[in-house]
Amino acid sequence: MQVLQVGLGSMGRRRICCLKRLGYADIIGYDPREDRRKEACDRYAIEVVDSLKKVDFDSIGMMLISTPPDRHDGYIALAVENRIPAFVEASVVLGKLEGLAKAASNAKVLIAPSCTLRYHPGIKRIADMVRSNRYGKVTNFTYHAGQYLPDWHPFENVKDFYVSKKKTGGAREIVPFELTWITGLLGFPVRVSGFNGKTMDVGADIDDTYSIVMEFKPKAFGLLQVDVVSRYAIRNLILNMEYGQVLWRWDENVIRLYDARKRTWGACKYSQEKAARGYNKNIAENMYVDELRDFISATQGTGTFPNTLKEDIAILKLLKNIERYNEKR
Repeated sequence: MQVLQVGLGSMGRRRICCLKRLGYADIIGYDPREDRRKEACDRYAIEVVDSLKKVDFDSIGMMLISTPPDRHDGYIALAVENRIPAFVEASVVLGKLEGLAKAASNAKVLIAPSCTLRYHPGIKRIADMVRSNRYGKVTNFTYHAGQYLPDWHPFENVKDFYVSKKKTGGAREIVPFELTWITGLLGFPVRVSGFNGKTMDVGADIDDTYSIVMEFKPKAFGLLQVDVVSRYAIRNLILNMEYGQVLWRWDENVIRLYDARKRTWGACKYSQEKAARGYNKNIAENMYVDELRDFISATQGTGTFPNTLKEDIAILKLLKNIERYNEKR
């Protein structure tokens, strides 16, 4: 079976590595940029094309879409038209997704939106703690996901890729990226408010910080801060439950849990693979491999994928509601 990898930038190259680890070597890579095609061909020994008109879609078993988010729609439509299951990187633009979701459902074509952080070993352990109900319900959490935008692609200028655009800005993209795992754990908030804006020069005219307040049902509150001005990349979580408290930093590979009944602290250590060269040390490859493994299982009817276009659309509408609240001030 051939796999079509659409987009040969940073994420496209990462997905090719994941596919090869999963035993898929018959890969066709498409990108309009000649330098990216050459690099993918030289580094991974795959076939590359400069036009999708050169692809025999009858021989393609699945597609991976790793393009800038504002270009996802056209490739999803292509997958639906050719009845090819497709995996799509994290969304940030609602665009035509609602119509595409309906078309995909009618055609019975699987479109699997990325939900990478649900596969993070630390987040998986935290989810297990919450779902066990051993510590009662969640009462509130404070979560900060901060990075520095120029560190994302040190090999190119910020203005040379999509995170410099207002609609697909780095901080704006990370909000749904984080909300996907948060809502997967706690459900969708019943009320949101927040602020977003530009606080410093990160090399692009974008909103670099989002501060979001959420109310969940049963009654719980959450504070989410996402920014691309943090000079040290961090994910910090304090999560309170009726009889426990979770403390987690993604750069420590340990979850600290306070058991209020026993009045003791415990440490739950976990391991993860090293990150690929050129990526943040805390962004381990096993998340991406496991995610694609589940997508492939879903295409073969032997498993399910934990995210849907319906959920993705709901997340993007939530993002719009947060921004509308800020605009009304």
